[in-house]
Amino acid sequence: MKKHRIAAALIASLTLFAMAPSARAAGEREPLILFDFGPSFQSRSVATSDARMSLTEPGRLRIETGHEAPWPGVTLKAPDGKWDLSSYETLRFEVINRGDETVTVNCRVDNPGADGTNHCVTDNVTVAPGASETLNVRVFPVPWRLDAPLELVGMRAAPTHAGKLDPGNVTQLVIFVNQPKEDHAFEIGPIRAGGRIEVLDASTFLPFIDTFGQYIHKDWPGKTHSTEDMIAYGQAEERDIETHPGPQDRNAYGGWERGPQLEATGFFRVQKHQGKWWLVDPAGRLFWSHGIDCVGTGNATPISNREAYFKDLPPEDSPFARFYGSGSWAPHGYYKDHTPYRTYDFSRANLLRKYGKDFERLFAERTHRRFKSWGINTIANWSDESIYLMRKTPYTATIGFESRRLEGSEGYWGKFYDVFDPSFRQQLRKRLARERDRTANDPWCIGYFVHNELSWGNDTSLAVAALASPADQPAKKVFVEDLKARYETIGGLNKAWGTDHASWEALLQSQTAPDRQKALADLHAFYDKTARTYFETIRDELRKIAPNHLYLGCRFAWVNDNAARASADFCDVVSYNRYTYSVEDLKLPDNIDMPLIIGEFHFGALDRGMFHTGLRSTDSQQHRADTYADYVRSALRNPYVVGTHWFQYKDQATTGRGDGENYQIGFIDVCDTPYPEIVAKAREVGHSIYPYRLNAD
Repeated sequence: MKKHRIAAALIASLTLFAMAPSARAAGEREPLILFDFGPSFQSRSVATSDARMSLTEPGRLRIETGHEAPWPGVTLKAPDGKWDLSSYETLRFEVINRGDETVTVNCRVDNPGADGTNHCVTDNVTVAPGASETLNVRVFPVPWRLDAPLELVGMRAAPTHAGKLDPGNVTQLVIFVNQPKEDHAFEIGPIRAGGRIEVLDASTFLPFIDTFGQYIHKDWPGKTHSTEDMIAYGQAEERDIETHPGPQDRNAYGGWERGPQLEATGFFRVQKHQGKWWLVDPAGRLFWSHGIDCVGTGNATPISNREAYFKDLPPEDSPFARFYGSGSWAPHGYYKDHTPYRTYDFSRANLLRKYGKDFERLFAERTHRRFKSWGINTIANWSDESIYLMRKTPYTATIGFESRRLEGSEGYWGKFYDVFDPSFRQQLRKRLARERDRTANDPWCIGYFVHNELSWGNDTSLAVAALASPADQPAKKVFVEDLKARYETIGGLNKAWGTDHASWEALLQSQTAPDRQKALADLHAFYDKTARTYFETIRDELRKIAPNHLYLGCRFAWVNDNAARASADFCDVVSYNRYTYSVEDLKLPDNIDMPLIIGEFHFGALDRGMFHTGLRSTDSQQHRADTYADYVRSALRNPYVVGTHWFQYKDQATTGRGDGENYQIGFIDVCDTPYPEIVAKAREVGHSIYPYRLNAD
């Protein structure tokens, strides 16, 4: 009886919290109005750059930007020389798009000497024509300030003594559009500073992570204080799932059972139906992929050189010592120079506490039932095969492999691949062979993503990278052979490029880039050849192993039109990792008519004990949930988009993964407790995706 009472109380408190209107946190200061744009607003406090501004009505400033300057906009100077915002978390204001094109509006908050990188912080919001959105800029990175310096490493964000910006000496706000191709018109509402910064004693801050991997120095609705709490939450969730078993208009695959019957091929495919692209499930029913990435049990965090951060790391003879491990992946951050490192996985330890010895199977079963209840119909990229091969929820498979890199290239996640080196095809073929009799020919497999967020650069970068590579680089040799075929003599090339290479061999040995404008046609041609070879090679090898499945592309994050066009010629679906607030206007260049899928997006908030919102921030869990729903609906209205995949299933570790990412981006927390706000919105959206998309204008 005691456990039932605890469970009821816990779930009731969560539900009430999720449904309650936003309220000012205890001790939070009244918002500070920096500009109200009322009758007393002084235009002398505004400087313009390729922009015009006017008051349209009390409380709104209209800004019209051109497209000649790189950053057209306005600068709002502090009327008294500076603002002291040291007690506040964020600046925020409403943006209304009065133009005919989607606009991304940026706000930069400046200290003296700001240059766009130093002594300032910037954030932005993307607004569709006629729509309004709230732009938030954090003036301090987290809601907690330490009263003295304390070195904390291995995290993208954490309580700190000082951030990039001195909030006590803010001198101006710069509101601008970044390198626009057309004019824009938008209005902004009153600019306010809000939130509350809590000052903490640095001398008593350590340790700051509890037994369960949670932040110690704050409480919040849904926080786990004991194993009994954790189990009670699980029991309450079980009853919730029984009450909400999932949409009743779906077939076994999650397709629209009550929708039109199309050709059934036994596998997922794509088809344009009534002017919109769709996935079609193996039974021939319309399917729209509403998915979540990184579905699995693991979530390890490095502990080397940080043991003092953790209150209760288990002794070596504990049953929970099995969750110690080691890692070496650290492309960025503190651990890039401190590998290998020791890890601990609080997530898996908590699953053992919650489900017992058979936690992996029970967690997997719970996940499939959760997804059906939540209206989620896809287990997406980087998920555990032990979960998706249960074949209860459709899934996408992840293909990654290593081969020789293009030495002259560079990128956030590493150098580009040399697609002309034989190892590219060989290693791809070897990796795909592992999918034979596993995902290949499995009707539950939607298709394959190959690679992720490659650095495609601009429309000449890979060609320039080939020339900047050593003489034995296969891509460089192919490029030089192409140039020989076009110019015949080195003199012909020198005349066209304005170079003075003594011979073709001298060109091979050179690693100097040519004049871009003089060599532009050749650089474009080889870039296109590289991109097309990349996609064609993967398409051809995939068809040999998995001819019945979709090639879902490479998950573009940074891409130019040439690479996008090449992908459209060989992929079945082109994928984008799109961290914005809307994808309603997303399309391929030249209005190429083919399906798109969103491989990653997310939003986070800092009201549940985490230190970083991820790549797109929101004010609270309810705001996060609402923004999630808005994003998915924007995709449903886009006739090209056939799915959205949220990154990721659970929050990242509070103390970060190998590269320091420690984002509050999960549907569930480190203790396997779902966030009720986003679950409620997922159900609301997920249960209505098919009629909503079919009927959307």
